[in-house]
Amino acid sequence: MAVADELLGIYFEQSFESGYWTYTAAEDKVLGYICYGPTPMTQGTFDIYWIAVDPEMQRRHIGSELLEFAEKDIAAHKGRLISIYTSSQERYGTTRNFYLSQGYREEARIRDYYKPGDDLVIYVKLISED
Repeated sequence: MAVADELLGIYFEQSFESGYWTYTAAEDKVLGYICYGPTPMTQGTFDIYWIAVDPEMQRRHIGSELLEFAEKDIAAHKGRLISIYTSSQERYGTTRNFYLSQGYREEARIRDYYKPGDDLVIYVKLISED
């Protein structure tokens, strides 16, 4: 939560100039949000930094819709490759399966990155050959 709060704070202070582009899905309340942006020192690569959906609203395709929105927006900004980083912890298994179901592939794994037994797992999706 601290990292998400920090990213949102930076976005609200600096908007798109921050490098963090943040959008929400909302009805009467915030249902979820996504934060992404161009990867510094790359050509057309974007990182998805955070995607979260209210636990009560999960399984309603809100995460899929947020991710689809981001992919279209990234493509409109000449993005070609999207990367997402996550943990290998068991509690993130549903998250990793979600990325796979959305057409992402596991591209890399750095063993013991976060702590012993907790790998960094990197997913990527090529959205344009340009």
